[in-house]
Amino acid sequence: MNETLQHLHTRNSAPRLIEPGPDAVALQHMFTAALRAPDHAWLQPWRFLVVAGEEREQLGQVFLRALLTSSPDADEAARLKAGNAPLRAPLIIVVICRLSDHPKVPHQEQILSAGCAAQALLLAAEAQDFAGIWRTGSYAEDPVVAAALGLAEAEQIIGFLYFGSRDGRRKPLPERKVDNYVSYWTA
Repeated sequence: MNETLQHLHTRNSAPRLIEPGPDAVALQHMFTAALRAPDHAWLQPWRFLVVAGEEREQLGQVFLRALLTSSPDADEAARLKAGNAPLRAPLIIVVICRLSDHPKVPHQEQILSAGCAAQALLLAAEAQDFAGIWRTGSYAEDPVVAAALGLAEAEQIIGFLYFGSRDGRRKPLPERKVDNYVSYWTA
């Protein structure tokens, strides 16, 4: 099996990420890969926000504001979790889908394209010996978060991709038999 297939077959999320995170060169490779996502009609329905360093603390404050707006009675544990969430990794990339009205490219296809770009970021990070995890949750759909991150009306967050170096060993992957998921259509 070649190295590319090996990375595709073994990529998995890393729940604990530590320094170092991807540097400028690694990020350039990751974004170059992301920009090769399927893109019908060349709409380029994605953009990316990098959150690193102290800006992660600011994003934590945005998450906390969003929590308190939706759940003013949130307990202290929930407040701490919201504020500290972005500190779980050295670097976060927010993947954003920019929806356009197009006669041949429905919004669903544009969202899937942005999802493919997110997967390409994860794969390119793994290929460079970094690890990541894709998180969405309520903050991906929260209007407080969208406003703080400067999203336009036709934009939506696809996910928060957390990147760094894997802390510990890879988690074991369950065996999945291809035949359980694939069938061939016949007319």
